[in-house]
Order: sequence, then structure tokens, then C-alpha cells
Amino acid sequence: MPAHPPALPPVRLTSEAELARDALATPLLGRAVRLARWAGPATQVGAGGELLDDQLPEAAEALGLPAGEEGEALAGEAWRVAVDTGLVTVEDPQEGAGGEETPGTAEAGPELALLTGGSPQDVLGVWEAALETVLADAAVPDLEGLAEMVEAGGEFDLDALDWDPEAEEELLELALTNLYTLTLTAGAEAGTPVPLPALAATMVASDEPMGEPSDEVLEFVSDTMMRLDDYFRALEPVGLVEFWPVDEELMADADEEPGAPEPEEDISRYGMVRLTALGRHALRLRLAEAGYEAPVVGDLAGKGADALLDGIAGYPPEAVRDELAAWLAGREAPAAARDLLAAARGADEGAPLRRLRCQEALSLVGSEAEGALREVLDDPELGGLARVWLAERGAGDVPPPSQELVFWLTVDTIAAQLAAEGNSEELRALVEGLADQHSGFFDAAWRVEHPATADVLEAMGRLHPDRKVAKVARKAAFKARSRQGV
Repeated sequence: MPAHPPALPPVRLTSEAELARDALATPLLGRAVRLARWAGPATQVGAGGELLDDQLPEAAEALGLPAGEEGEALAGEAWRVAVDTGLVTVEDPQEGAGGEETPGTAEAGPELALLTGGSPQDVLGVWEAALETVLADAAVPDLEGLAEMVEAGGEFDLDALDWDPEAEEELLELALTNLYTLTLTAGAEAGTPVPLPALAATMVASDEPMGEPSDEVLEFVSDTMMRLDDYFRALEPVGLVEFWPVDEELMADADEEPGAPEPEEDISRYGMVRLTALGRHALRLRLAEAGYEAPVVGDLAGKGADALLDGIAGYPPEAVRDELAAWLAGREAPAAARDLLAAARGADEGAPLRRLRCQEALSLVGSEAEGALREVLDDPELGGLARVWLAERGAGDVPPPSQELVFWLTVDTIAAQLAAEGNSEELRALVEGLADQHSGFFDAAWRVEHPATADVLEAMGRLHPDRKVAKVARKAAFKARSRQGV
């Protein structure tokens, strides 16, 4: 985890009642509940609370699982979850007077009643405890090969696994953090699965410049994809994710791991993962506990306009709209518009983006706010956006803007777009259009009395594809800095 964890995008959360229903429907918790009800006087456990080997077939049968190792493994996992969550209470084995050991016993625990008679929060508490068990297991390597080696007379050698518990746990946490971030920024929250190669690529720690990835990076991505495949196979039954595993044909050669997909190849063959509503809920809690700022859409609805505009500054577009709609709901349009306009004023670095967010908020307000917009027509910072709002609604008697106001609004808009999106293709097109459509633009722009004038002109020089125009923009930026005494 970084020393100062960054703010994460806001998340939409399902109601606790719906999350509780989802938790009860997860396969793993469902099996744990059935085993808790199955446990009784004949149930025998070992020193760690695990079912004795001769009881695993009975547990698998009680769950309706197929006979054999696979069914017993699933039953054993469900039993561990039942014990760890308190759905089952165990008594440790006892040593008799003659030194013989009597197996421990098990019975339904107090948490079982919470799943039928408790609150949604109670249900989620049990599910979250189950998740912790699964996460701990997911970071542990497959010990089957090591067990076979011991049975064959070999030594128990953990080094043979090439397993670093701390590194494995960090890799899993990084994978979940990046999945959460991708989910909230790349449209995956609306249901689009994240390809495993894309998730693995976000986990590359490299100082190399962007471009063609090196063989070392490709090898890391390939290896990480297989780790992710193992993780998400383990995490799907508890309901954290929906998972489409790596195509078995890609792993037909046991000595090779699948490389990065070719450009025209079906990327779904390399595995896809989607965070569920339960997953978004659980990961947000974990990240918040780890020190991340993990907001929820709607958190700002009860705060003032200044907190709103500052709070949504870095939000993705859909979250901005949702947060603005939540803030406006229940507020009178004229008063809301005045509060927003007052909060949008300022000459600080964040002011252009505040005004952009203010303009987005006002686009959701009806014509009853017209009076509030007319009040700021003469305001040097707000008069431009007020004219835009009035013009979009076909209002009459709107004074035309002065040339100085037009140029000031242009600089302010580009400064806001730079803050919101960086060097995006949309901004590149805007810059190119401005320079091409307005002859003498840079001769006038460097004189604009705006704190961001020089930065905007430098950005235009960086973004414009025509080298001659870019040079003119940079010269204008130099003049603006000299004029500002910077």
C-alpha cells in the first residue's frame, strides 16, 4: 500500500437488504450453512477444528456433492468457513487418563441464527468473515504436489514451492485494488467484465517508457494472468466476483503459460472477471480500512455547494452526473443555482474545474433558475457560463459577450478540461479547432487576464499537431508568463 493512499473513484452501492440476499445466495456460504445444520453429536473434528478424514465423504454427501476428492475438497472448504464464521462451534479433542485422544465435537454455532433472524448487517457480517477465510486461502499455494512428494518419501520443503507469503498477499491485494479501480473507471461497474490481460497489465511495476512492452514485461503479464486465474477461481464461490477462466486450450502445454493475446484474437479466451455488488461493497470496506479515500455516490448530497464542486472534481463522468442529481434532489432550483455559482468563483488552480462542474450541475436545473443566472451576467468569472446557459434555453434579452469575455471563457474552459481529462483526444480536437478557425487567436490569447493563460497556451502548443502552430502557441505562452511576471 502506498504511504499516502490515493482517492479512489466513487462507487454505487446496492442496499444492505439486497446485499444480504446476495450473500445468502452465494454457493460457499450456502454450503457452510448446510454443514452447520448437519453438524451434530456424531460429528468429529481434529485439533484445528477440521473434519476428520473419514467424515469428509459424509459431509460431501450431505451437500449433494460428487463422491471423491473434488467433493471432499469442497466440503472441507465449506466446513472451514462454517467454523471461522461461527456458524459451527467446535470442542477441541481431549486426552484421556490413559493418554488416548478423544476426537473433538461440533455443533451449530450462534451465528447460524443470524442468517434467518438477524438484520441485513448481521448477514453481511457473517459473509464478510467467510470472505476473509477465502482470501487467506487464495494466497496459499496448491500444496497437493508437495503432499504427494512427502507421501513418496521426500522431505517437506516449502522452498520447493518458491512461495513468499508476504509477496503473495501483496499481489492479491494489488489485484483486488486494481480491479476495484478499473471497475469504477472503465465502465465495468455497469456490467462490462475486465479482461485478465488488462488487469495484469495494470500490475506491472516498470520504469520503462510507454511503448512496445519488453519480453520481461510480457513474461510478468503472462505469469500474473495465471495467478489471477487461480485467485478468481477461489473467490467466485464466495460471491466476490463473476469469473470466466482462461481457456483450457491455451494451457494445453503444461510447460507453457499463455502469452499476451494477439490484436485480432478473442480476448475473452484469456479470462474475464467482473466485480459483483457484494464485491464492490467488500472491497470498498477493505480499502477504506487500509487508508484509501473510498467515497460512495451520494455522499455529498447533504453538503454545501463548495464541498460538492471540490468533491466531484476528479470523478468520472457518470459519477459526476449521479452525484449532481443527488445533490439537486430536494433543493429549490433558484437557491441551488445561486449556491453553485457562488462556489464556482475563484482564481485558484482548481477554480476552472469547479466552474466546469458548476456548468454541468446547472445543465440539470430547469428554467426556474433563470433569474439566478441573469444576476451574474456582469460577473467577470461567471458571466460567460451564464450566457451559455441562457442561450441553450432560448432565453431572450441576453447581452452579447465582449471579446475579452469570449477569450477569458475559452482559456477557462481549456484549463478545466486539462484538469479533468489531461491531454485527451477531445481536448486535442478542441485546441486544433480553435487555432484553425480563429486567425490571430494566439496574438490575443496571451493578453487574457486569467491565472491559467500561460499554462493553457503551453498545452495548446503541446497538443496541436501542426508544428508551426505549436511554435506560435509556445511563443504566446512565453509572452503570457513575461506579462504575468513569472
